Amino acid sequence: MSDFDPALFLPDELLGRIRDRAPVHDRENTFPQQDLDELREAGYLSILVPKERGGAGLGLEQAAILQQRLATAAPATALAINMHLVWTGVAKVFSDRGVPGLEFVQDGAVAGEVFAFGISEGGNDLVLFGSDTSAVPTGDGGYAFTGTKIFTSLAPVWTKLGLHGLDTTSADAPKLVFAFIERTDAVVTGVDWDTLGMRATQSRTTRLNGAVAEAAHVVRRIDPGPNPDPIVFGIFSVFEILLASVYTGIARRALDLAVQTVRQRTSKKTGLAYSQDPDIRWRIADMALAYDALPPQIAALARDVDDQADNGPRWFTLLSGVKHRAITMAKHVVDQAMLTAGGGSYFSANELSRLYRDVLAGAFHPSDPESAHATAASAWLGPLDS
Repeated sequence: MSDFDPALFLPDELLGRIRDRAPVHDRENTFPQQDLDELREAGYLSILVPKERGGAGLGLEQAAILQQRLATAAPATALAINMHLVWTGVAKVFSDRGVPGLEFVQDGAVAGEVFAFGISEGGNDLVLFGSDTSAVPTGDGGYAFTGTKIFTSLAPVWTKLGLHGLDTTSADAPKLVFAFIERTDAVVTGVDWDTLGMRATQSRTTRLNGAVAEAAHVVRRIDPGPNPDPIVFGIFSVFEILLASVYTGIARRALDLAVQTVRQRTSKKTGLAYSQDPDIRWRIADMALAYDALPPQIAALARDVDDQADNGPRWFTLLSGVKHRAITMAKHVVDQAMLTAGGGSYFSANELSRLYRDVLAGAFHPSDPESAHATAASAWLGPLDS
């Protein structure tokens, strides 16, 4: 890691262009197609693909650093790209552990395909452990999926959607089926993404009307409920770490903007820069102390995934915990940055105003605060008495 240079994958010039476009996409509620095109051209979609398959061969630890860097320029672009990187990250978890089945994801990413994440369903708090989407066998090893997925980031551009559904008709049912589908007439993308923040992700609702996954793209059939299968660990570990990375990047940008603002503003009362005001200095320090804790935590957990460390049952507490801490830290830092920068940050043209709206989305990603706390309580106190 010591010789890893994030600027080789995300040069300052590229970040500058992405940053310049971010307020436009937020204001117009549009997908950042140019960002995707430039990132694809730079090989960013295949950073987690092994070199022998044509990718950059980076680990999750390095990808987490890059996603923090990308989020400082455009949080919504970073969050959208996150969902593609989750699947390539899961493919890496599989290949690192000698588990076959996701090589087509790696090859597709190198070829420029865009993989979206179709797991979330309205009202389904089981998330990875259950599904309200039906998965019906087609008779040739494939499955037809019918149901509704929400928060489907990359909705206008994905070429393959990774999803899950419940098979209730096979002899060994029920089974959760994880698979990938392509865009067909059986997939209807809504036009319902008009949100407070993270607007450029275009995470629209997706309705499936018998959308078919071919046998070659059916990845896993597992029992519903908590399960040690690599698909569950792969999705949960990569998803939580990369989410934590995006929101940590937002916090870093808010901190940098606050520092920049107080250095430029001068007090009429004292004639000194606001950076010399003891109360403002305390607030900046408070932000920095909160932010500084997260990058090393994310790096340590990502390194454990890369190195196949055995954290046993503690994995889910560690992963949900780092996501929860990143979200609460980022919201706190952005709150403090708004107060530090003053009333000008309340105007919609101010970047901090956009960060303030974007950071709120973090609370709606799994694991939610209730789940994170329940997981930690069970780890330390044992399960609830029945």
